[in-house]
Amino acid sequence: MANITRLDSADTDFAAKLEALLARETDTGDDVQHLVADILSNVKKRGNAALCEYTERFDGWACTPESMEISRERMQAAWEAVSDLDRESLALAVERIRAYHERQLQQDWDFTDDAGLTLGQRITSLDRVGLYVPGGKAAYPSSVLMNAVPAVVAGVSEIVMVVPTPGGEINELVLAAAYISGVQRGFAVGGAQAVAALAYGTETVPAVDKIVGPGNKFVAAAKRQVFGTCGIDMIAGPSEIVVVADGGHPAWLAADFLSQAEHDEAAQSILISTDAHLLNQVAESIEAHLAVLPRAAIARASVEAHGALIHVHSLQEAAAAVNVIAPEHLELALEDPDALLPSIRHAGAIFLGHFVPEALGDYIAGPNHVLPTNRTARFSSPLGVYDFQKRTSVIRSTRAGVEAIGPAAAHLAHREGLQAHALTLELRLNDK
Repeated sequence: MANITRLDSADTDFAAKLEALLARETDTGDDVQHLVADILSNVKKRGNAALCEYTERFDGWACTPESMEISRERMQAAWEAVSDLDRESLALAVERIRAYHERQLQQDWDFTDDAGLTLGQRITSLDRVGLYVPGGKAAYPSSVLMNAVPAVVAGVSEIVMVVPTPGGEINELVLAAAYISGVQRGFAVGGAQAVAALAYGTETVPAVDKIVGPGNKFVAAAKRQVFGTCGIDMIAGPSEIVVVADGGHPAWLAADFLSQAEHDEAAQSILISTDAHLLNQVAESIEAHLAVLPRAAIARASVEAHGALIHVHSLQEAAAAVNVIAPEHLELALEDPDALLPSIRHAGAIFLGHFVPEALGDYIAGPNHVLPTNRTARFSSPLGVYDFQKRTSVIRSTRAGVEAIGPAAAHLAHREGLQAHALTLELRLNDK
């Protein structure tokens, strides 16, 4: 039986134990930060030469500026080479992701106030974004769709993809996903060196306005360090799921519990239930699934190091625990999930009922699967169209408008000791 932590909300030290459970080492240490800083500096200074050296060192193939580029034609060839079922599934996912994200489009607006000023906001898209697609332990065509489609909906002019290719092998389904989702250019590079190339540009890789997409700790550290040179979506940590259940099929709940654990040994899975007997049944089902899952070794390491089965004594206690955890994925596997939903304040994505496992959202439901991790759902949101658009303030005034509010502005400028600011207003106010 997997050795999974058990907690009970009735214990006097429950809050402390929960905090300890959540205190995973998900950030990068000084050694990683320093290594990444050196990589970023080298690529910034030496461009393609450094990028190819790091690719050969870390991914094990003889990269050249010519061989690293993945053309739109190469993506199309992959699209045509994959199976009919692959194409149908990818096309359905794109259709649903697009339909959901089209509802996020922001619009220009303005209004005229009592002083006669017209105030407003313009929405414009980013010019060029870089999409980091993780690779290594697994290939993630779904990540391409979730990052590229909202950018297309937002009106981004150019989408550039980077994807690590260990041993020089390119995943055809990733390229097919890039083609159908609207990626224009790709590069077979990954890691911190790929982030550097996107942030600073090289002779071959164009600099972008924003980098989106998850990666390992080196990618996360690189994104953190280049922020300011370009934008980033978020610092993504290991995946997480919390399942709240008051009943249901133990085998289903166990599978849902393991769905994130199979990603990474550092992932976190938590099951919260008012039914102690159900927790025991799920524990047995977890072991049964681990006996047959291909990625069982990864999943077992994850749940034994970071997983938990938590017994609570009311659903309100469950909601309180969820809001402390602020999970990336939250399943409310309840008979009446809508009754508890108003009590949930912090979660990246919420799945309601027994028939919507997290995997449905990962691939094809429509909402984005790029979600805040490591308790950052307390203050951040899923990736969306709004990440690829920016807002610009617009102010229009007549002489009457300046006369109405200008004296107060001039007074505040004087109070701040900024006389030139005040002068710009006073000249207009005194020019009769």
